[in-house]
Amino acid sequence: MNALDLMLKRNKESAAPVPSLPQSLQTLKAVIIGCADMRVDPAHVLGIKPGEAVVIRNIGGRVTPGLLEEFGLLGRIGEVAGAIPGGGGEFHLIVLHHTDCGSTRLVGDPAMLAHYFQIPEREVEAKSVRDPRKSVAVDVAALRAIPALPDDWLISGLVYDVATGLVEVVVPASPIRAANAA
Repeated sequence: MNALDLMLKRNKESAAPVPSLPQSLQTLKAVIIGCADMRVDPAHVLGIKPGEAVVIRNIGGRVTPGLLEEFGLLGRIGEVAGAIPGGGGEFHLIVLHHTDCGSTRLVGDPAMLAHYFQIPEREVEAKSVRDPRKSVAVDVAALRAIPALPDDWLISGLVYDVATGLVEVVVPASPIRAANAA
């Protein structure tokens, strides 16, 4: 039995309908940005059930131009569906990186990383690819700098330890921008 056959068999054994929620209305009102690493499924790590949150995964769980484009598309889907999350801190962006990330093995190839982040090679080191705690802080700061994101949405940064299975809060939840910021 190949991998697809096994997955289809598992699907038949565990099939359940998706909760009947509007496409753009998650019950936890959260977007989690996580890594594509198969060991670190944000839904599993954070106990998210279908319909509770949007999970976006890419290499390293990083904020990249491609991720920002996806955010724009999600926002437009929400507009069309009439379900743009309100303010008041009820919506939460969560950046989830992890230890032993495969992207750390690319530090010897700054040209590849520069292409991925769409930045000059000399700026790759500032992305803190080697250290998940620093990279989470870098990515949270990048999201805070996006003026289109509502000031009072919450944002936080987490690191999942693949050795222990525990999540560490590196950047505590707080509004994207302080209330008195312009």
